[in-house]
Amino acid sequence: MRQRHLLPGERGFYLGPVFRRAADRHGAVFVTLDRPLDVAPGLGTDLSYTVLADLVEELSGRLWEAGVRPSEQVVVHKADNVDIMLLTCAVSRIGAVPVLLSPTLAPAVAGQLLERLRRPWLITDGATLDGLREVALSGLVRRTLTVDDSPRAEPLRTLTVDDSPRAEALVKYAGAEPPPPVRLHPREPALITHSSGTTGVPKLAVHCAQTMWNRLVPQQAMGWPTRGEPAALHMSFVHSRFYHLLGVLLHFGSPLVLITDPDPASVGPLLVRHRPGIVETHPNTFVLWEELVDAPGAPLSRVRAYGSTFDAIHPRTVRRLLDASRRRTPWLVQLYGQSETGPVAFQVVTRRSAARADGRRVGFGIPGFTRVRVTDGEGRRVPPGTPGRIEARTRGRILTYLGMPERYDRQLTDGWWEMGDMGYRSRLGALHLIDREIDRIDTVHSNLEVEDELMSRLEELREVVIVPGADHEPVPVVCVRGERPLDPERWRRATAGLPAMAEPRQWRFEDLPMTATWKVKRVEIARMLTEGVRA
Repeated sequence: MRQRHLLPGERGFYLGPVFRRAADRHGAVFVTLDRPLDVAPGLGTDLSYTVLADLVEELSGRLWEAGVRPSEQVVVHKADNVDIMLLTCAVSRIGAVPVLLSPTLAPAVAGQLLERLRRPWLITDGATLDGLREVALSGLVRRTLTVDDSPRAEPLRTLTVDDSPRAEALVKYAGAEPPPPVRLHPREPALITHSSGTTGVPKLAVHCAQTMWNRLVPQQAMGWPTRGEPAALHMSFVHSRFYHLLGVLLHFGSPLVLITDPDPASVGPLLVRHRPGIVETHPNTFVLWEELVDAPGAPLSRVRAYGSTFDAIHPRTVRRLLDASRRRTPWLVQLYGQSETGPVAFQVVTRRSAARADGRRVGFGIPGFTRVRVTDGEGRRVPPGTPGRIEARTRGRILTYLGMPERYDRQLTDGWWEMGDMGYRSRLGALHLIDREIDRIDTVHSNLEVEDELMSRLEELREVVIVPGADHEPVPVVCVRGERPLDPERWRRATAGLPAMAEPRQWRFEDLPMTATWKVKRVEIARMLTEGVRA
């Protein structure tokens, strides 16, 4: 491996060697997929650490042969599948910088993010490339590599730079000798992901190996009690949280079940087959997976630990998940943070604590790694129980926003990062989340708290989101399981004692605008209601 001697404090988390190290340490531990890889469909779905380590190295050889070099930016923007992760590791292995763009991004938004980069490589597929037809790629990317066996003729003919082909099949370079691994300095950019984009065009977050290491270490400590347990994951492969969890699980040698399709009809049999002891997904997916609680074969019966991050999770969902396990003391670990900071607070919920849990309580800072405070508009700490702005000091903070350094600097004051959330701390120091600042409604103390209460009172709800209407009145947008009509009388009884709200608007869950991690875009829903896009 090309590297210099590291000084104390320069440790880093590098994605390139994670599978090879895991294979060397634990052997051919199984990795099961729910669909074949786009880059290697012939491998099927029953793989192992060793198979994936070999594939990462083989892919890195293809990229090196194609001309990718250390420190160059390589965008991975393709259909959702596990090979996003493998391509990310392969890019990292040769010292280049993976830039992960969600497959759910609108083409125009993807184009705006490409403009902030410096002529990156683009790894994609034919269908995604077709979707980018209206984006002027010729001036934005250096070259395009497709994971399809052969790129489509149209892009190959029309997308050119300096008279050189811009779309080539990655398989063209199959069989190339993998180069030795390259490790950049721990403070150099190592990974670029984007924010959720719930309030507009996402920001590009620049991570380095050192800050990634500072996120990994406390998560490894949290993972110690479940070391080696089979883990089932349905998570966004373009989110930094996935890679830290992957690092934890590979370190302890956990068998993996990697899921791209969250449909309970297909997930249930897969979990029955592998009986995972660890399950992590997005909070909204956990709501969907409440259907697995009573599913044939008891797919959640062996779960010892659930992991929830990305967004708030409803107490009703937590209780149902924990009750589905037949383990003596199952728990759920909730992490509070964002792409820019990683986890800054955590709590562990058990069956006993879930019965009286406050869904807005997100826990405490991580000793030795993060600190959390609540301040007023002048940046002064407020007393316990007083609402204010949540700020965090963390060793895992990103380096900057690519192309938007002034925006990054505005959120940082003397090392304290503004989270964009409102909350308060209890007398014992526990952090309680109220709402995003941008989502506040004057007549509602906490939208999230009311939503939790409605989800608990109406078990048929798949989702409820309270947003400001045209006159800034609170408007509940509800989704019902099975798309059944909402019962007006049940709604009336459920809202008794809650803040006054407009009549509920029932939408299909699939019609809610969401991010890659299934976060609901509240600002977008409010805009749609105000503009009459949805009744």
